Amino acid sequence: MTSDVILDSSFWLTAGAILVLLLLSAFFSGSETALTAASRGKLRAQADKGNRGADAALGVKEDSEKLIGAILLGNNVANILSAALATALFSRLFGANGVAVATLVMTALVLVFAEVLPKTYAITAPETAASRVARPIRLLILVLSPVVTLVRGIVRALLMLFGVRTDPDSHILSFRDEIVGALAIGHSEGAVHKEARDRLLGALDLNDRTVEEIMLHRSQIMMIDADAGSERILSTVLASPHTRLPLYKGERENIVGVIHSKDLLRAVEKTVRGEDGNLSSVRDLDIMSVAKPAYFVPETTPLDEQMREFLKRRTHFALVVDEYGDLRGLLTLEDIIEEIVGEITDEFDIDAEHPLKMTEAGDCIIDGAMTIRDLNRATDWSLPDDEANTIAGLVIHEAQMIPAEGQVFSFHGFRFEVLTRKENRITRLKIRPL
Repeated sequence: MTSDVILDSSFWLTAGAILVLLLLSAFFSGSETALTAASRGKLRAQADKGNRGADAALGVKEDSEKLIGAILLGNNVANILSAALATALFSRLFGANGVAVATLVMTALVLVFAEVLPKTYAITAPETAASRVARPIRLLILVLSPVVTLVRGIVRALLMLFGVRTDPDSHILSFRDEIVGALAIGHSEGAVHKEARDRLLGALDLNDRTVEEIMLHRSQIMMIDADAGSERILSTVLASPHTRLPLYKGERENIVGVIHSKDLLRAVEKTVRGEDGNLSSVRDLDIMSVAKPAYFVPETTPLDEQMREFLKRRTHFALVVDEYGDLRGLLTLEDIIEEIVGEITDEFDIDAEHPLKMTEAGDCIIDGAMTIRDLNRATDWSLPDDEANTIAGLVIHEAQMIPAEGQVFSFHGFRFEVLTRKENRITRLKIRPL
């Protein structure tokens, strides 16, 4: 009986059909893994080099819901049909025991050859695999589109019954989140250095950060009284570590211009080298004729937009004002660049070598005006900067008061000790992780 069945042509046709269905199932399983795991960035790079398969894969990935629906439909039809044919085949061979035998055999075949093997291959080189299968899958989506659309409508209707609404046009993760996640993984595995990670994250964050967060506060701005004598102004500019200084008249809020040290020195040289020029002629120098108009920007301007404005205007210096026009602080192009590359120092920077000090006990001694972002970047901590920009501001916000010297607080997993305070400003802090 068994030998007659084996010699029967229908036996071989059924066995061949099962083999073909298993191959189709393997193709669908591998395609699903390849197309979902493939990086859009890598596919785009390959497509730009002329790889048509990569370009097709990008097109297929645009509608992920339709892609997954078509592949799952094809995969399930292949698996169910192959299982049904195997049950019929083994029932002819083993009678009543055929169902059990078919279940064991098909489970092993589907698991090894239709699932694990193709998925393992696809995950090792997802972009290459995605480029190869994209065009056949695109044809499959086109053929099964009516059925997939019907199934998708049924699924959405069922989900709406439970109050779940789907948005097929939105990605689960934004490109920015994908890049941030990739950088975090690369850093944890040692493939990306901390400095490179910080620079890339700093560039990504420019759009989310405003001028107010990194500006130099008005209390720390070095200004010059325009009504002061020319000699005194010259001495102040030469003694300053800055090349640009705001000029004010009457009160510090009344900014009337910005003096550049090179412009001032050129004017001094012109005056001294004139026909009647000598050092005493500097007293008659009109400072306002040398000063340039002040450039004011709102405190809510995003950093990436402000950087474009600096480059377009070919200037590096701006004064920050609030919604009422009152002076809030000062911003330079260097401040924005430092958000990307880290602290930029030169021989004129005060205390440039020690912006942050670590003690042998593990304590971190910092200036209260240091921004939370700079501290997090330097120490790999994760202190929140939602409510305050500086460490002193964070302590005041959490304490709901202006602490006195020696007071200690614990929050966000850290111990904060106020070392020095000047008037209402916390100038020195000691921080230690708990």
